[in-house]
Amino acid sequence: MHKSSENKRTFLKPTKTVVVVGGGIAGRLTAGRIAAKHKANTKTGLNVVLVESSTIPAIGVGEGTWPTMRSTLIALGISETDFIRECDASFKQGAKFAKWVDGNDDDFYYHPLVLPQGYGKGELAAHWLAKQDKEGVSSFSNEVCFQEAVCEEGLAPKTIRTAEFADVANYAYHLDSGKFAVFLQKHCTNKLGVRHVLDDVIAVNSTDNNDISSVSTQNNGDISGELFVDCTGFSSLLLGKHYDVPFTSCNDVLFIDTALAVQVPYDDEDSTIASHTISTGQEAGWIWDIGLQHRRGVGYVYSSKYSSEEEARTVLAEYVGEKIESLSIRKIPIVSGHREKFWQNNCVAVGLSAGFLEPLESSALVMVELAAQMIAEQLPLSRDVMDVVAKRFNETALYRWQKIIDFLKLHYILNKRSEPFWVDNRNQNTIPQSLQEMMLVWKYRSPTDCDFTSNNEVFPAASYQYVLYGMGFKSDYSHTPYILDDVDFVEQQFAKTKKLAAKAVATLPTNRELINKVKAYGFNVI
Repeated sequence: MHKSSENKRTFLKPTKTVVVVGGGIAGRLTAGRIAAKHKANTKTGLNVVLVESSTIPAIGVGEGTWPTMRSTLIALGISETDFIRECDASFKQGAKFAKWVDGNDDDFYYHPLVLPQGYGKGELAAHWLAKQDKEGVSSFSNEVCFQEAVCEEGLAPKTIRTAEFADVANYAYHLDSGKFAVFLQKHCTNKLGVRHVLDDVIAVNSTDNNDISSVSTQNNGDISGELFVDCTGFSSLLLGKHYDVPFTSCNDVLFIDTALAVQVPYDDEDSTIASHTISTGQEAGWIWDIGLQHRRGVGYVYSSKYSSEEEARTVLAEYVGEKIESLSIRKIPIVSGHREKFWQNNCVAVGLSAGFLEPLESSALVMVELAAQMIAEQLPLSRDVMDVVAKRFNETALYRWQKIIDFLKLHYILNKRSEPFWVDNRNQNTIPQSLQEMMLVWKYRSPTDCDFTSNNEVFPAASYQYVLYGMGFKSDYSHTPYILDDVDFVEQQFAKTKKLAAKAVATLPTNRELINKVKAYGFNVI
């Protein structure tokens, strides 16, 4: 009896220590999510060790987030006021895509973060298309949601009287990734009980069953654990190099392979802060423009097949203006794709070690958030269940990567621009079969949540609607004219959108005004 119990305990191999290798936002956020969930700051909680090098610089271009970041901050026990004050953060309410269709000055559309009015209760897209054909109406997003009007006026998504993390309009953040990384590290070690080891990993040590038993560090010896999280960036020290998990490229679908990034100061401290990401199409790619409190983050992402670096620098200089002469430009390689699997044995990759795509739609940080959340919530408490959890994690992560690739490609395939970069993006051979199939379905109706089979979607059907109809796509409802019968309901939604827009424009402060008030007074805590 005693021997049986002893064997059972040996077999279980309980998870007592999680070792996160690699820092930056990915490592610190993952360590924080695990530590917060599993009470690392208590005697009975899990041990969470964060090992990161002091000699490897962070990439530091992930400045846009999704609304999920609000839930992440809440889960970490972080005050929204503190976050805004210390991370140079501002409010983001979606993205404005300029010159993505035909390249003209009046060519733009929005992907807002507010769902269409009456979403899921009626076919607003069908009625908007019908109205557009007959009388010509404003943009799809402006007709079905009030957030485009808010963004065009540079307004915030709430007021200082709105509680922390609550909203008038759904929102995410723009943030200084370097400051956010430092903020996370302090919070994780001071509040959440994460043990922080600043050292270089020089070896990865295995057990007989090929699990990782420990990592050897330059100055702190071997650090052992039952689960290892690879957050070592593009080098993918554990999953890529130690386990030799292959990398799946998608550069045949997404052509962007280079970024030129620059930090642009405002003209003065009262300069307007855009309350959305601005993405402007260029000859061989696009330029991002993100407004923080004290500066703008601007970058040109392009394909080196269609532009030389010299040409790209000229494009960026024309966008930024004369002040670029005094600014430092960073060149960042982009390798679009992901690992074939993300969890091998007792090692799981998060962040750049798992994969990376061009920074369109801020997918980098949201994938870190989702992975960290899933690891924390489904943490295998013993080795005998780890393979089951790993299988589910791999299936979910792969699904998400594939769907994000489809969604990003969607932004390119409806363009009418004449430059080779844009023409080649329309080539059917570069469009994933899964996206081609959905485009065929949407030829006759608008995207709905029923089109997506998982509860692990990053982008809802509404996001596809905003991009499709923003770029001029037309679903043909002539075969289902009865869809247009619910006129009263739809007209009520259009009218409600106009009322909400008028009220928001009249009552919301500017992004700059709200941020100044947060810095001075802070939000009320929920």
